[in-house]
Amino acid sequence: MRDIVVFSGSAHPELARQICDELGVPLSGVDVVRFSNDCLQVQLLENCRQKDVYLVQPLVPPTQEHLFELLLMINAARGASAASVTAVMPHFAYARSDKKDASRISFGGRMVADLLQTAGAHRVLTMTLHAPQVHGFFSVPVDHLTATGVLADHFRERDLSNHVVVSPDFGNAKTASLLARLLGLPVAAGSKQRKGDDKVEIDMIVGDVDGKTAIVLDDEIATGGSIVELLDKLQEVGCQQAAVACTHGLFTGRAVERLRDHPMISEVVTTDTVPSPQGWPELKVCSTADLFAEAIARIHAGASISSLFDGVDPAYAPPQMRLDFS
Repeated sequence: MRDIVVFSGSAHPELARQICDELGVPLSGVDVVRFSNDCLQVQLLENCRQKDVYLVQPLVPPTQEHLFELLLMINAARGASAASVTAVMPHFAYARSDKKDASRISFGGRMVADLLQTAGAHRVLTMTLHAPQVHGFFSVPVDHLTATGVLADHFRERDLSNHVVVSPDFGNAKTASLLARLLGLPVAAGSKQRKGDDKVEIDMIVGDVDGKTAIVLDDEIATGGSIVELLDKLQEVGCQQAAVACTHGLFTGRAVERLRDHPMISEVVTTDTVPSPQGWPELKVCSTADLFAEAIARIHAGASISSLFDGVDPAYAPPQMRLDFS
């Protein structure tokens, strides 16, 4: 079997190191040079010839910088005669740009997919796309992981009597329903209209939350505007307290201040698909390194990725068995 070589861009090297620790392989070096004209150059500091190369790079701010760095790493691996090149993107930033909802608007999700393929990626490994249809933008294989089981494991450790899982909107209600099923809880959802990047309006809550404690689940939290609006509406209809959970905790702008100090929030839980913000020691961060490592091991061995989630749901559950990668 061909060797695995793992490289990390500058977006989240700590996650890449943890993935390599789980795999039992070293994290290989990357040299990124910025010239005086602001152009980037990437050099991979390990032999790639006829090896399976995995490039770990979530698209986090500065997003365009990290995207182009990833494209250059893919190009370098292909030029170095790698047998296969997999872009490991724990967070795919442009998944929100997936539809035509205004005149003369760009489709960023499709364009990023095209760029990755043109650069030479043979496969993409990602987690919790904002819109599942983004998977269809690619003509190369995409392995789409989920953190729903990881988050469910976090909440199983406590007494969940009188709890309800709440989705901020109907678009995320299916995922919230799956978390609710894993925890044996009812589900509710907000009716949301987005007025701008940092402004939403939630006019009602569908489901019974009166007198209950909510587990608010979203795929991504950026500025926290949707969450704060939802919490205000939940309090208005009788909800007592809320834990907030998401897969991608970007926490940009005033998000940390908004969520850390909100009187209704008992805890905020996220995963390590993106780097954690500074100055928020109370934030609970669940690791996804073992999921990504197991997925890489299965891709390398030609084994099923979906069987990672056997036992509860074919797409949304914690892994039930592991491969011996040694």
